[in-house]
Amino acid sequence: MGTWGQVEQELLKNKLPNGVPDFDKVRRRYIADLSKYTGHSTIVYETAGFAPPPGVSPDDVSITLDPDVGAFMEVVHGLPTDVAVDLILHSPGGTAEAAEAIVEYLRGRFPGLRVVVPVAAMSAATMIAMAADEIIMGAHSQLGPIDPQLTIATPEGPRSAPAAAIRQQFVEARKDLAAHPEHTAAWLPILRSMAPALLQICEDAEKLSKSMVTDWLERYMFASTPDPAAQASRVADALSDYQKFMSHARRLNAQRLRDLGLLVVDLESDQKLQDLVLSVHHAVNHTMNHTGVVKLVENNLGKTFVRRVGMVQIPVNVPGPTPQGMPKPGGNRQQRRAAESQERKGR
Repeated sequence: MGTWGQVEQELLKNKLPNGVPDFDKVRRRYIADLSKYTGHSTIVYETAGFAPPPGVSPDDVSITLDPDVGAFMEVVHGLPTDVAVDLILHSPGGTAEAAEAIVEYLRGRFPGLRVVVPVAAMSAATMIAMAADEIIMGAHSQLGPIDPQLTIATPEGPRSAPAAAIRQQFVEARKDLAAHPEHTAAWLPILRSMAPALLQICEDAEKLSKSMVTDWLERYMFASTPDPAAQASRVADALSDYQKFMSHARRLNAQRLRDLGLLVVDLESDQKLQDLVLSVHHAVNHTMNHTGVVKLVENNLGKTFVRRVGMVQIPVNVPGPTPQGMPKPGGNRQQRRAAESQERKGR
């Protein structure tokens, strides 16, 4: 167990009557095996947000209030409330408000929360990780900064920018124009995109993300430390420092996070756990690559929520005849051609 190819071989041995691999059966078995090994309940939250299919809305692969809160309510139902839960988290992020709703719901339902990062949990997903009792990461895994990003209107269309960068640019404009009024024409296109309340919104967004992370760290991971409030505030400030990171996508590995004082456990310290976690992640990846699922929330009992785009289910590509009874390609022209090409490769 563990590697992409090994999970693929498992899928080839478990097929539906029409010859398509039974992605659900294999994936759910791996999740159940993980839960049995840890003794914890397990919830998987993964999206295709790092490489979304063409035409997929950002909201479909982001942490959002709707439908994510409803999805967690679905998969939490039926899990024992006296057993800790492990959240396998793979996401590029989303809104702070949605992260807050998910955290408060999970922490209110279970006596303990571990966050397991198979590859990457960035931005709002990093914020969720800060609400854990401990974080489990592989040598390849990463979290990221939590400085908020805002979408602003520009003459060229909507643009996403760090709140700290927007505030800093305004400071630079004010300073430059005070010394050089003749530069007004150069600054006008930029300043027009700054709505009257934009600077206050930027400041409030930065305060919100830091205050949420500070509160969670103080209540959970740092609860037994000598000065949890001070330590939590220091970590939240460090993770919010846009000037230091210079990129919202900056990689923070396990050691860098431990250097900040966070409780991060190496996935490699338990070979069995590593195999099981990576098997789950690879099984989810195979599901997304072949079924059009772009967001999956699932528990160890098999309860599942998925968000799917219009895509035909395609069998895993292996030498040999194409299974009979495959559904005819559907979707748009590009999707039909991709399906037909995949079918020809299997012949």
